[in-house]
Amino acid sequence: MSSNQQDQPTDLQENFTLRMRGLGTRTVVYQQNVAASLGLYNNDYLSVDILHEKGPITAGELSKLTGLATGSVTALIDRLEKNGFVRRENDPNDRRKVIIVPLYENKEEVSNTYHPLHTAMLKLASSYKVEELELITQFLDKASTILDEQIEHLNSTPRK
Repeated sequence: MSSNQQDQPTDLQENFTLRMRGLGTRTVVYQQNVAASLGLYNNDYLSVDILHEKGPITAGELSKLTGLATGSVTALIDRLEKNGFVRRENDPNDRRKVIIVPLYENKEEVSNTYHPLHTAMLKLASSYKVEELELITQFLDKASTILDEQIEHLNSTPRK
């Protein structure tokens, strides 16, 4: 087999990437619907989910992770704090910084909204063998790393 043929993706690989893109799209649409059901803007709820995943972080870190300007993040944090999704705490290591602490799990409407998805995903996960779940989890971790790298690349590329 020539080097050129090896570089060509197979139909299975192309189908795989198409399905991954579709999963990403469905995730975004689901997230938008969750945000709307909770009466939040999508960027606000995206930030709540980022905080849930990353834990307490500074406003600057949240700005970097969301791609939002620091002024926009300040207004976003104000809205989330007003609605009880986060609280501000002083950074014990740097008095000039404020840590944004998620209160995600304390919101019953959030857990009620996600419960059906969580239950369905647990049911799906239970249909796989332990070894298969380990492989799928490894894949998801690597796919997340690739997405993080691509987000960083897009954020570092000058926009026209």
